Amino acid sequence: QLQASGGGLVQTGGSLRLSCKVSGINFRLFPVGWYRQAPGRQRDMVATIETDHSRNYTDSVKGRFTISRDNVRRNVYLQMNSLKPEDTAVYYCKITSHKDYWGRGTQVTVSS
Repeated sequence: QLQASGGGLVQTGGSLRLSCKVSGINFRLFPVGWYRQAPGRQRDMVATIETDHSRNYTDSVKGRFTISRDNVRRNVYLQMNSLKPEDTAVYYCKITSHKDYWGRGTQVTVSS
């Protein structure tokens, strides 16, 4: 199971930190990531982190968002700074073992 939290309403330029708790999977062995889906749009990758902690970001969040993982606590985090209205979306965490496991989303709304 994956349980995401930390979303909310924030003004442009503000910050939020998303957390995703992973259970039932050997967390340290698999890559994890954050994805988002805005209304009427497809779900897109935001950031991923591999087991060696190498990271990948979509271009629009580079320099503003940071993904990290804590293998002891079995959490993956997304620190989001300098938020923009276009970051408004439902954010989902995913872990990929032999298949993809998704958490329920958490809503992030950035007001202008």
